[in-house]
Amino acid sequence: MTDQGHERFELPPEMRSMAESNFKQAREAFEKFLANAEAAAGSIEERGASMRAGARDIGARAIAFAETNVQASLDYAQSLVLARDVSEVMRLHSEYVQAQMRALAEQANEMGQIVSRAAMDATRPKH
Repeated sequence: MTDQGHERFELPPEMRSMAESNFKQAREAFEKFLANAEAAAGSIEERGASMRAGARDIGARAIAFAETNVQASLDYAQSLVLARDVSEVMRLHSEYVQAQMRALAEQANEMGQIVSRAAMDATRPKH
């Protein structure tokens, strides 16, 4: 068994068949791995988009809440300037604090709902 002075190496048919079978299985496993990796990457990308959308919603609501709270503070400050006596200042202060406590509780509740929704959207499987 020589080919131009070199000895040829041949696998027995059984070994060749087993090697081909193993190679085929390895190729299929690798292709399956690649397909799963691509699917996982797509899922991560979709979740990233959901997370970005959720973050935008949270940011937009936080800015809206800040604007509302700053406006309430400016209105309060203006009302204090126009107050005629200490009893009116005390009444205005009490009304402002109560209104702000209600507003902050409502804002915290709404922000909690937005954050929960964003977290659920980000973890929900996309099909």
